Amino acid sequence: MATLQNFVDGRYVDAHGTATIDVVSPITEQVVAVSPVSDAADVDAAVQAAARAFPGWSRSTPSVRQAALLALADALDAHSDDLVEAQHRDTGQPRAIIAAEEVAVGADQVRFFAGAARRLDGIASGEYLDGLTSSVRREPIGVVAQVTPWNYPLMMAIWKIAPALAAGNTIVLKPSDTTPESTLVLASLTTGILPDGVLNVVLGDASTGQALVEHPVPGLVAITGSVRAGVAVATSAADRVARVHLELGGKAPAVVFPDVEVDVVAPQIAEAAFFNAGQDCTAVTRVLVHESVHDDLVAALVRAAEATTTGPDAGAGASYGPLNNARHFAAVQAVVDSLPAHATVATGGHRVGETGFHFAPTIVTGVRQDDDVVQAEVFGPVLTVQSFGTADEALALANGVPYALASSVWTDSHTTAERFARDLDFGCVWINTHIPLAAEMPHGGFKRSGYGKDLSAYGLEDYTRVKHVMSAHASPRASS
Repeated sequence: MATLQNFVDGRYVDAHGTATIDVVSPITEQVVAVSPVSDAADVDAAVQAAARAFPGWSRSTPSVRQAALLALADALDAHSDDLVEAQHRDTGQPRAIIAAEEVAVGADQVRFFAGAARRLDGIASGEYLDGLTSSVRREPIGVVAQVTPWNYPLMMAIWKIAPALAAGNTIVLKPSDTTPESTLVLASLTTGILPDGVLNVVLGDASTGQALVEHPVPGLVAITGSVRAGVAVATSAADRVARVHLELGGKAPAVVFPDVEVDVVAPQIAEAAFFNAGQDCTAVTRVLVHESVHDDLVAALVRAAEATTTGPDAGAGASYGPLNNARHFAAVQAVVDSLPAHATVATGGHRVGETGFHFAPTIVTGVRQDDDVVQAEVFGPVLTVQSFGTADEALALANGVPYALASSVWTDSHTTAERFARDLDFGCVWINTHIPLAAEMPHGGFKRSGYGKDLSAYGLEDYTRVKHVMSAHASPRASS
């Protein structure tokens, strides 16, 4: 059982406080590590280290930052096994999925930002007033505070640190208290690649996150988490007029029209719903299907769900692992147990195995738009199905939730696809697919899903500030 430490100023250090947290395996329900609860003094030490490192790192050339990020990407590849084992202990995710979807993809995303570091666009220098030349500088913000969730610990850390580093910022990052280990391995890989203090990691609970968010130094706070956490961060940051970057969850619909082959579409939707046990902000959570093919699609989805494997006996070939922790497992079970009488569990709805937090892939039919299971984020392998009669009705159902992160439309009609690409009120609209992400494309939502973008050049720009510089042509010396 490991005893974890913070990573500050280029080395592991003990926390000042004596409080600790048990890190529990969601597969065995056994304690696998003990993590400190960092207090305000620990947070301040990390922030001060980042502040000391900022002048040198921010003034490094883009080529220097690019080289560092490329070296970090190579280190991720070289230490894939270490990262996988650290994360598997905390999340129970299948090792092959961590290796492919977080380590390998994460290294690719770091390489993207390495290149993006050398290409920040701005308005061309020019004379916009007589006798004056204007230019625009994109500059790093300074020290940034970042908070990452437990569903994809390594991936979310990479999404946060790569653009921030590429832009020249320094970082204090707090990972989730239930999944800190892969983030610590990532931090250790920066030794000898990044200057000391450029990346710092503090461990702890909500009180640690609050101390970080409320610290007066960070100029931007970025969080991926719940709406409740995002509102708290935004409220705290507003008191000191700090910038905020929020990715807060989703309730993604998949809108299915009758011109598709149900048996082709259903397995793809099921995979996008149950991947990572549904603990994915972009996961399909709601299927909206034309009434003429409703029953056929439900039957196909049930077949796909029942072919999806999880549980302590599934082994390395499991489709997905457990829910993250006991409290979250209880919350997902409570959603299913409290379904209204008009809803039907077509399959699933129960624990798998006697040990661990595995939950069966679940499909619920007969739900109504105002049901909690339709409106609230479950963040588990629970998929609801509703029918619609017209395209207008489908749009109203799709957009009629508080979240607006991701969505998809499944149709063979170009006209329908283009209309829904325009009218679906979500930060991402997939057409005849759901869940693929590319480093070059932005990820982020609207409404209660937050604001700001991860990935892409837009993600890099979010970690910069814009300065206007204007120079007069006339000499400041008095004419003779």
